[in-house]
Amino acid sequence: MTKIRAIVSGKVQGVGFRFSTQQQARKIGVNGYVRNLKNGDVEIVALGDTEKVDALLKWAELGPPSAMVNNLRVEVIAEDEEFNGFEILR
Repeated sequence: MTKIRAIVSGKVQGVGFRFSTQQQARKIGVNGYVRNLKNGDVEIVALGDTEKVDALLKWAELGPPSAMVNNLRVEVIAEDEEFNGFEILR
C-alpha cells in the first residue's frame, strides 16, 4: 500500500478537476480525497496499491481536457489514516 499527497498546479480550479479526479480514483480503485486549495492549486491524497496510485498520478499529470497542469508535486506520506472511498472535500 502507498499513500501520497500530490499538489497539482496550473489551470486546475473551475474546470472539473476535482470531479474528474474522483471519477478516475473510483474507477482505478484508490481511496482518499481531492480538494481545492486557497492558492489555486488542487490537493490529492490517495491511498491504495502502488500501481493504482501511480495510475492516478499519471492521469493527474494531464487531468481532464479542460485543465492545464503546469506542475505535479508528489510526496509519500505515512499510512496513519484510513479512507472509505474517494471524496471531494470542500
